[in-house]
Amino acid sequence: MSVRLPGASKPAIAMAALSLPPLPHRAPPPAAPASSPPHSTAASLKRLCKEGDLRQALRQLTARAPPPREHYGWVLDLVAARRAAEEGRQVHAHALASGCLDEDDEGFLATKLVFMYGRCGRVDDARRLFDGMPARTVFSWNALVGAYLSSGSAVEAVRVYRAMRASAAPGSAPDGCTLASVLKACGVEGDGRCGHEVHGLAVKSGLDKSTLVANALIGMYAKCSMLDSALRVFEWLHDGRDVASWNSVITGCVQNGRTLEALELFRGMQSSGFSMNSYTAVGVLQVCAELALLNVGRELHAALLKCGSEVNIQFNALLVMYTKCGRVDSALKVFHQIDEKDHISWNSMLSCYIQNDLYAEAIDFFGEMLQHGFQPDHACVVSLSSALGHLGWLNNGREVHAYAIKQKLHTDLQVGNTLMDMYIKCDSIECSAKVFESMSLRDHISWTTILACFAQSCRHFEALEMFREVQKQGIKVDSMMIGSILETCSGLKSLSLLKQVHSYATRNGLLDLILKNRLIDIYGDWREVQQSLNVFQTVEKKDIVTWTSMINCCANNGLLNEAVSLFAEMQKANIEPDSVALVSILVAIVGLSSLTRGKQVHGFLIRRNFPIEGPVVSSLVDMYSGCGSMKYATRVFYGAKFKDVVLWTAMINATGMHGYGKQAIDMFETMLQSGLTPDHVCFLALLHACSHSKLVDEGKYYLDMMVSKYGLKPWQEHYACVVDILGRSGRTEEAYRFIESMPMEPTSVVWCALVGACRVHENHDLAVFAANKLLELEPGNPGNYILVSNVFAEMGKWNDVKKVRIRMAEQGLRKDPACSWIEIGNNIHTFTARDHSHRDSEAIHLKLAEIAEKLRKEGYKEDTRFVLHDVSEEEKIDMLHKHSERLAIAFGLISTRPGTPLRIAKNLRVCGDCHEFTKLVSKLFEREIVVRDGNRFHHFSGGSCSCGDFW
Repeated sequence: MSVRLPGASKPAIAMAALSLPPLPHRAPPPAAPASSPPHSTAASLKRLCKEGDLRQALRQLTARAPPPREHYGWVLDLVAARRAAEEGRQVHAHALASGCLDEDDEGFLATKLVFMYGRCGRVDDARRLFDGMPARTVFSWNALVGAYLSSGSAVEAVRVYRAMRASAAPGSAPDGCTLASVLKACGVEGDGRCGHEVHGLAVKSGLDKSTLVANALIGMYAKCSMLDSALRVFEWLHDGRDVASWNSVITGCVQNGRTLEALELFRGMQSSGFSMNSYTAVGVLQVCAELALLNVGRELHAALLKCGSEVNIQFNALLVMYTKCGRVDSALKVFHQIDEKDHISWNSMLSCYIQNDLYAEAIDFFGEMLQHGFQPDHACVVSLSSALGHLGWLNNGREVHAYAIKQKLHTDLQVGNTLMDMYIKCDSIECSAKVFESMSLRDHISWTTILACFAQSCRHFEALEMFREVQKQGIKVDSMMIGSILETCSGLKSLSLLKQVHSYATRNGLLDLILKNRLIDIYGDWREVQQSLNVFQTVEKKDIVTWTSMINCCANNGLLNEAVSLFAEMQKANIEPDSVALVSILVAIVGLSSLTRGKQVHGFLIRRNFPIEGPVVSSLVDMYSGCGSMKYATRVFYGAKFKDVVLWTAMINATGMHGYGKQAIDMFETMLQSGLTPDHVCFLALLHACSHSKLVDEGKYYLDMMVSKYGLKPWQEHYACVVDILGRSGRTEEAYRFIESMPMEPTSVVWCALVGACRVHENHDLAVFAANKLLELEPGNPGNYILVSNVFAEMGKWNDVKKVRIRMAEQGLRKDPACSWIEIGNNIHTFTARDHSHRDSEAIHLKLAEIAEKLRKEGYKEDTRFVLHDVSEEEKIDMLHKHSERLAIAFGLISTRPGTPLRIAKNLRVCGDCHEFTKLVSKLFEREIVVRDGNRFHHFSGGSCSCGDFW
């Protein structure tokens, strides 16, 4: 077979190359010396080739015809080294014209041409020339194997090797170079089975004793993730080891994540008397980078400086090592020591800034790169896009995108993925989606990124469509994709879809710890506590997030005792709680109103020297105030070193909830004087404080301040507070006019405030109107039906009450029963109205009868208006005396020593008669009684209440 070169008159055999530096090659057989030119000509040409002067070497080669074959060999070696394909074709044409190829019976010159073409990347020419060779030697086969290997066609290299073995031609049996090349190809393809076969041939032919082959075996096994086999070959080699052997096994350990073994091998290499070279240094510096071994890296750096090594590959590896160890200053010093900075140097330094979160500095450094004439490549575009994404600089990101398109870098897969991520971080979802659509090639990262993009931006239906497309395309779904789809399920509030995704992930073994934790959260948000518990129980190695998620699930769904029990179990499992877990358990303790347990958690924090700051200190203030102890809440607040808006808000809310509205306002003004800016939540706490203390003018003033001075758009809850202040102050019509003046449509929270106020001041017509609005807006809320029913009951419209109750029952809605609870010792005791389930029920009811008798002697008369049932007066009186808070008070009186304060919590608002009853009990029995109802705190003492009968 032959191929003609342009301008050539004779057939040309085209070539291929064995390109495996630093692996040595066997020299081809010497050419016949018959036609050698004078010694001076040969010496001159050899010197020119050694000096790399290709132009002069070509001139001298073609000045005399025909030159000897070894002269062609010298020049072709230089051409191959320079990868000068056009010059190689000229030499090929000259050899054809001179007739040297026709006389190349031993294949010396043809093999040199195959080698040259292979090194120049012209593998097709190498193959055509090889196929046209009349006789092939082991060197010819090696040259073609090397040509395919150097061009990235490892599979073809192995095929050539198999054809070589099948040919069984004399002089073509594989040698050490053949096996070394084929083993490298096996490593590239990760074909351990083929590599094992080659190993068997090496043993059979005795070539396994060759250091060259043994080193190739080590490299192959390491790349095929068969490190133990690589280590066995290394151990077997023993006395035959050279520096390359050590480098191969050290690099193999690094590639397989066994970095500590790599470090031990490096120490062994030093103790065996081998000096490290550039490859050793790079491998060990990789170890230092992975393990953040800064001191070892510095030792190696010092050793490199001592031996005067100034190779760029070492400098770049040092840059990476200092980057991973977080030493940007040291990385910058190394960078400045590089005399001839290449693209890797510049990009490594840029990446150093980004990996250490110095994004603005990275942008400044990029400007310096441009000043030095650096042309940004795809790696630079990736780093720059990442920095701009973290900074949120959308316009600059678009400029980088435009540059990438102009330079045709946007077709690079990594560039496309990074641009998508940058646009997501800059909240430009449309741009991110457009980048995805424009990508001709997409990998797993591309699909994962676009799924996360749609899920995080609440474009849930698009996320679902994209997930279906992933499945259609046959792309492997992983846990990250499932995580995005779980967020979509959460956003769509679709329990059935969530269960489908949960089942799919379970069947395909995709549920890792992160996903299980997220499932616990989502099921908990939808009040599917049993589902959360089922997932929780499947987690074998529960981390702090698992426990916290389950604690939150219980706490948010009213299972407060269960939440506290889980916290205790977590501690028994030796899981150290973090700030999130502590905040979660403190929330549960507030719900229980368990001051004892709250103090225990506070004590735990102090014993463990846990930093009482941030969310923890705010939660402690909430906990103590929520458990009725303003003394401890105030102590924690003033003990905090740093007070942010959240902490001030917690204290303002606590003060207001306990009825100290004026003090809450003073605290707010003090906060402003400290230079802090209030947010929506802070103003909401302040307005609640005004509401609880009948501070009408102050409430209206601070709502106006919120808008006019701070530019905050009020929420519905802010308007509801003002409606509540006006309404419960008796100005119900003004409250209604305020609702009509709202710049937005009022929601249920606003109408609910008006209904409550109208009930207190018996504005029944307006109450009915507002109640109907409530039912229109929230027909599935049982509390709204109870409000409407109570309004009709207060008006004596019992038929209407019955209709509302029937309508409620038809929809399957149930009222939460009123309950109260009190903490005695370490136990929480819960009571419902007319409760006889407590073990001390008989004693409690006897105590209640005793209290009622004593109060009647003091002039107390039951106010049956607060019993909203169509029953006789006697039944109403009996029902009043068995309200849950009275049972809790009676139990507290018989279970504690005289003078001990009683702290009681109730899930609903305290009725007027129970409020009067508790005032009288506090006076008669000389007890401080703190009651937290559904709205606020009441501090009863000496016959009066802190609320001033306004609640």
